[in-house]
Amino acid sequence: MSETSFLTAPEHVAIIMDGNGRWAKQRGLPRTMGHRRAVETVRQTVRTAGDLGIKYLTLFAFSSENWRRPEAEVTDLLGLLKAFIRSDLAELHRQNVRIRVIGDRVNLRSDILKLLLEAEETTRANTALTLVIAFNYGSRDEIARAVMSLAKDVEEGRLRSQDITPALIDARLDTAGIPDPDLIIRTSGEERLSNFLLWQAAYSEFVFLPEYWPDFSRELFLSALEKFASRDRRFGGLTAQAAAVNT
Repeated sequence: MSETSFLTAPEHVAIIMDGNGRWAKQRGLPRTMGHRRAVETVRQTVRTAGDLGIKYLTLFAFSSENWRRPEAEVTDLLGLLKAFIRSDLAELHRQNVRIRVIGDRVNLRSDILKLLLEAEETTRANTALTLVIAFNYGSRDEIARAVMSLAKDVEEGRLRSQDITPALIDARLDTAGIPDPDLIIRTSGEERLSNFLLWQAAYSEFVFLPEYWPDFSRELFLSALEKFASRDRRFGGLTAQAAAVNT
């Protein structure tokens, strides 16, 4: 499809980047090679999102459950994240990309935390695409931390329990200030959220692709956006046509 055929791009696209290990296994390569190929796919996807005028792109880079993987694989994943930030931060900054990191930062290795904070601070004033990196992220943990923060305010008398609203919870999440994703894409053929943006995905559209993340191309991105554009988003209400019929 033509890139110019979109009347409007979704404001926020989130992607579960799945299938690096299976991509490598299909080719008789070590899993680490799948992760390395995935980094180039990230670069390409960020460029495409910027070209299309998408304002927020969230990438599920490392979940809080990924620490259970073999130590060598975890070390390689962390090394790739460090390499990506070190090599790409200047270019992303030149492209006016703002970086935002979500996830639990407590007990993170100091070298990783320092890089994440540097990326956020360096790009804080940028106004084009916001690249949200979900690192050491798990949605249930995020919600629990938000609730604990509100509970502390109640305990210390700054907030009444009956005044807690969805908006207050939303403001305590890692994604505070970021609009909910319009579209969530998952590669590799799996069709589940895997503890990703559970609160924020209440009215998101989903596109599940059979291709593994290292094969996620510009064309596949456009195809997912085309599917999104064909959806009828009602947010619990009726379409204009259906509403007219029922009046």
